[in-house]
Amino acid sequence: MAYNYHIATLLVLLLVNSTGGALVQQQPLVLKYHNGQLLKGRITVNLLWYGTFTPIQRSIIVDFINSLSSGGPPQPSAASWWKTTENYKGGGSSALLVGKQILHPAYSLGKYLKSTHLLSLASSFNDVSAINVILTAKDVSVDGFCSSRCGTHGSTRSVNGKARTAYVWVGNSETQCPGQCAWPFHQPIYGPQTPPLVAPNGDVGVDGMIINLATLLAGTVTNPFNNGYFQGPVTAPLEAVSACTGVFGSGAYPGYPGRVLVEKTTGASYNANGVNGRKFLLPAMWDPVTSACKTLV
Repeated sequence: MAYNYHIATLLVLLLVNSTGGALVQQQPLVLKYHNGQLLKGRITVNLLWYGTFTPIQRSIIVDFINSLSSGGPPQPSAASWWKTTENYKGGGSSALLVGKQILHPAYSLGKYLKSTHLLSLASSFNDVSAINVILTAKDVSVDGFCSSRCGTHGSTRSVNGKARTAYVWVGNSETQCPGQCAWPFHQPIYGPQTPPLVAPNGDVGVDGMIINLATLLAGTVTNPFNNGYFQGPVTAPLEAVSACTGVFGSGAYPGYPGRVLVEKTTGASYNANGVNGRKFLLPAMWDPVTSACKTLV
């Protein structure tokens, strides 16, 4: 079973208030715990780069993952955002560390990938205790990409069927559907046409990938094998971050990401500091302690 980070949720949020009507009072949000395994402790994150990525693009994503477990950057930080995952049942942290990286610049499976291709690529690493992340370049089409999903997470089974390994796939939407998978750094396809925010790392596609990767990594550690925390049907669940889609700062409403920080010299919008001076815009995460979507700013 793979969980897709659906663009449909975002489109609903963008459309709800497009006519200027009053917002409906939200009911408390509860993600039910289904008594399954969560991923805790030190977790290696292996990266497979499918297609062409520049060294700068790769460094942005590597820095983001390493920022999730770094106490060095000033607040608000990516690590403080990730710390909310500790509040999920079982306690304890999930410390993510970048492990192996495989470059696939030759498009060995072509430029159109099916879900079976993603499973094959995810099995490239012989590491059952890791999260294997597949990142596809802007000129790679993936089944369902843009039409129904910006990325997905799921699991593969070992040869003997006993061990399961979590995987994540995220695509670069820069040339295919930035209005759907890189909002709020691009005008949305539907709903209120508010001006796009300036991407904090100067790359609309990769900064959009960070939002989707953050969403899916949080979903992976809190619902890795279909029986962790989620709301709704198991085939299309709302998870730790996807339940809070479209919210990046306080005062957010459909079509407006909320109040975020702005870098004075570049005008870039962000809400989290990371390693190597990086800045990121990270989505709200559901906090089990308050049963509400929690933002950094």
